[in-house]
Amino acid sequence: MTEVLRTEPGGLDRTRAVWLAREYGVYLALGLVVLVNLVVTPHFATADALRTQLVQVAPVLVVALGMALVIGTEGIDLSVGSVMALAAAVLPLYLGYGLLGGLLAALLVGALAGLLNGALVAFVGVQPIVATLALLVGGRGVALVIAEGRATPITEPGLLALGGGAVLGVPYVVLAAGLLVVAVGFLVRHTTFGRQLVAVGGNRRAAGYAGLPVTRVLLTVYLLCALLAAFAGTIATGQLTAADPSNIGLLVELSAITAVVVGGTPLSGGRVRVLGTVAGALLMQLIIATLIRHNIPASVAQMSQAAIIVVAVAVQRAQAVTR
Repeated sequence: MTEVLRTEPGGLDRTRAVWLAREYGVYLALGLVVLVNLVVTPHFATADALRTQLVQVAPVLVVALGMALVIGTEGIDLSVGSVMALAAAVLPLYLGYGLLGGLLAALLVGALAGLLNGALVAFVGVQPIVATLALLVGGRGVALVIAEGRATPITEPGLLALGGGAVLGVPYVVLAAGLLVVAVGFLVRHTTFGRQLVAVGGNRRAAGYAGLPVTRVLLTVYLLCALLAAFAGTIATGQLTAADPSNIGLLVELSAITAVVVGGTPLSGGRVRVLGTVAGALLMQLIIATLIRHNIPASVAQMSQAAIIVVAVAVQRAQAVTR
C-alpha cells in the first residue's frame, strides 16, 4: 500500500498533507478559532476573558493529561468522571483537617480506583474499555451514597482559594494545570518510564519479549490517570464551592478523550503528545464557549465536537494507511 502511494502521481503530496494535518492540524485549528473570535466576539482578547477560558478548561486538561498516558499504552479510561465524583464526595469528610487533609483523602480514593482499573487490565487481562466501564457505572453511585445524595457547601478557606484564588493575576487552578503539563511532558520525554510507556503502547507483546515491565507500566498509567482525575475533582469542587457528586465530572471522560485524540495522540497507542493534548483541550473549550457566547444551541456545540472527533480519527487512520 505504501509503495503504491509513493509511486502514484501526487502520492508523496498526499502522504505529507496527511502527516502535516496530524502533526500540526490542532494548532492551525486553534489559531483559526482565535482569529475568528478576535473578529466576531466582543472583548475576546481581554485579560478577564482569557482568564475565564483558562479556568474553565483547567479541570478537563488535568484529566486529559492522565487520559493521554493511558491512550499511549493503547488503553482507555472511562471512569475518570466517576473518580472526580468520588473525590468530591470524600473531600468534605476530611476538610476538618484542612485543605491538605481533604486533598490527601481525595487522592487516596483516586489511587484505589486507579489500582483497581490497572489490576483488571494488567493482571486479569480485561479489556480497558470493559474494566473502566465498571467503575464508570458504579463509581458515581458510590459517590452519591457517600454524599447522601446531596451537594455539600464548601467553606474551607484553602479549598476555596484553590478554586477561585490567584497569584500575580494567575489563577491557582491554571498554575496547577500548567505545572502538571510540564511534569507529564517531562515524564513522557525524559524518563525511562516514558520510553517504556511508548514501547508498551507500540507493541505490548514485543515489549514483554524485550524484558520491559509491561504489567508495572500498565498499573502505573491507570494509577496516574486516576490520581489526576481525583485532583481535577478537587479543583472542580473548589471552583463550584460545593461538593456535588451528581454533576462534578459528568461526561468529562468524553471531553478528555476528545482533547487527546484531537491533539494527535493515536488511539492505537505508541505515542503521547502532551502539547497537542493542551491545544486540543483549549480548542474544544474555545469552540464550545464561542458557540454559547453567540447564542447557538448546546446541541450544535455537541455536534461540532462529534464532527471534530470524526475528522481527527479519520486523519489518524489515513496516516496509518499511508505508512
